[in-house]
Amino acid sequence: MVYPSVSPAMMFLMTGIVRRGKRSHNCINSRVTNAKMNITVSPTSFDWSLMRSFLAVIERGSLLAAARQLRVSQPTLGRHVAELERQLGTVLFERTGRGLVATSVARLIADQARAMADSAEAIGRTVSGQSRQLSGSVRITASETVATYLLPPQIARFRERETGIAIDIIASGAVSNLLRREADIAVRMVRPTQASLVVRRVGEVRIAAYARKDYLRRRGVPGKPGDMIHHDLIGLDRDDSIIRAFASFGHRIERDSFMIRSDDHVVLWQALCAGLGIGFAATWLGDRERSLERVLPDLPMPTLPVWLAVHREIRSSARIRAVYDFLAAEIPLGLAGS
Repeated sequence: MVYPSVSPAMMFLMTGIVRRGKRSHNCINSRVTNAKMNITVSPTSFDWSLMRSFLAVIERGSLLAAARQLRVSQPTLGRHVAELERQLGTVLFERTGRGLVATSVARLIADQARAMADSAEAIGRTVSGQSRQLSGSVRITASETVATYLLPPQIARFRERETGIAIDIIASGAVSNLLRREADIAVRMVRPTQASLVVRRVGEVRIAAYARKDYLRRRGVPGKPGDMIHHDLIGLDRDDSIIRAFASFGHRIERDSFMIRSDDHVVLWQALCAGLGIGFAATWLGDRERSLERVLPDLPMPTLPVWLAVHREIRSSARIRAVYDFLAAEIPLGLAGS
């Protein structure tokens, strides 16, 4: 009989090592009788976990076979059965030349033991199936690029496990989405500081310069950062973070240096993939696009931390907790290429 994985409490009940009383048996002694037993525990009070060992022995017919089934040592199993005999105040097995033979008492309680095992399996199924019973929706907010390219394959894997949870995705970088309760979970490149949020750093994003391979064949490959001003650059419109990054390593570029401009990162990515010039992208995204090639791979571009933020009410919402824990494990894997 296979016993399911259950809660720590049930594992203790079904498989815990007996700690009460002094063990004096390394194996089952057929010469022990009721009269010789030192009964210190009422037959109505015994360690249920020992029934697992008893049931394995009565079904397998030997200590060795039962020990193999339960993946414990033969002496340990013998001690379990001997302790159960002591607690119940009766002999359960007689040893013969052909192995162990269950006594009439053992046969009498075997059905009750099987019922206990069936109940344990039912509890295990309830516990293991609890997550499948989760239902409702969870709203995730993330930047346009993360929401478009990183999260969908991860959510697909999550939905294979939790079919009852619907996922709403908000493509936005505004922290206010979370504060106004317009979303349950946020993926952010800036650490939220609000006290009402639980924040966890789950990785970092590296940025690199890329261009389509056919663009580089036409225009040539820049050998140093200064050569990039002779190329068509793809960059941000009102955001000056790329300009500041270049200034930090001694190269001046201006807004007018960008021939294609947008503050929508998905637009910038598509422009890059279309071959409109040299642009900048997260390496977890750029490295997996075969049509692109890194430009100046040693260019010291800044890294961006990735934060997972959630309301403190996560502690009382099983479905939000399930999504949060999944993303905390999956996002670092998705960024591994960076």
